[in-house]
Amino acid sequence: MFSSVAHLARANPFNAPHLQLVQDGLAGPRSNPAGPPGPPRRSRKLAAAAVEEQYSCDYGSGRFFLLCGLGGIISCGTTHTALVPLDLVKCRMQVDPQKYKGIFNGFSITLKEDGVRGLAKGWAPTFIGYSMQGLCKFGFYEVFKVLYSNMLGEENAYLWRTSLYLAASASAEFFADIALAPMEAAKVRIQTQPGYANTLRDAAPKMYKEEGLKAFYKGVAPLWMRQIPYTMMKFACFERTVEALYKFVVPKPRSECSKPEQLVVTFVAGYIAGVFCAIVSHPADSVVSVLNKEKGSSASLVLQRLGFRGVWKGLFARIIMIGTLTALQWFIYDSVKVYFRLPRPPPPEMPESLKKKLGYTQ
Repeated sequence: MFSSVAHLARANPFNAPHLQLVQDGLAGPRSNPAGPPGPPRRSRKLAAAAVEEQYSCDYGSGRFFLLCGLGGIISCGTTHTALVPLDLVKCRMQVDPQKYKGIFNGFSITLKEDGVRGLAKGWAPTFIGYSMQGLCKFGFYEVFKVLYSNMLGEENAYLWRTSLYLAASASAEFFADIALAPMEAAKVRIQTQPGYANTLRDAAPKMYKEEGLKAFYKGVAPLWMRQIPYTMMKFACFERTVEALYKFVVPKPRSECSKPEQLVVTFVAGYIAGVFCAIVSHPADSVVSVLNKEKGSSASLVLQRLGFRGVWKGLFARIIMIGTLTALQWFIYDSVKVYFRLPRPPPPEMPESLKKKLGYTQ
């Protein structure tokens, strides 16, 4: 058991390239000059090649990117909309912590004041906004991952793959938040300002009349503060957790796992990534919730007023929400890839050219 824990510790997703070479079990002459050679590792690439799959398109093609974008729409739009009641209570806890003192207390007050229908407030801007965000988040992530991989070359893309995931996800989220910002602003107004508006059709014209286009985009900078770190953690942690699970936990290579087994690994890795996502993005989420409620306010003023303790209000609710959300999103996204028979590359392995260059193979 303790050896497994040690293995997982060494599988830190943010390991440097040199440490990753040791982690991969590729001990060169310098690290083990006298010891006998270990048993040959089974190549997952060879195992994967043994079972040829008929894909509907090529990896990195236009159709591939479009269908990945569709997967993002389905995964983000549906999951965020399903969690609207929890999101509503979380927002109200952030905006008015004196009244909404906890998750259960928040649900109780909301049900008492607004009834069951009140828990669904803001579902329309949530569905539209997060569907557009999912399109850009997942679709552009695949685009930037291929683009940056080609720029780095095969060997550097492997050595610096964590940095590659971070850069690709940050680039994708930059555009995703521009698509999300208008609907996020409307959603927060509907959920946190009683009597302001009950529907998107009422809220959007009223916001435009009061503040113009600024009302829809004044929260984009705090959104970047919240969503870019969140998405970087979401993708990089997920990718490396999947790699670690197949290496140290799953008793057989991914190529030998059935599709349902692979999707279980996807769900577990997604939930682990989601917990870390919630923590790193929560302070900015608190600022966004308050900022979109108030007229003429700024992110710096809101941050000063909330203070250190204030920005962490509602963290437990957000961990439950984001952990579940992220796991479901990855599960749905991967299921869409399976349904449309899209290429799903296995966890990366060191290129043969790099092994020869470093003296690990003859």
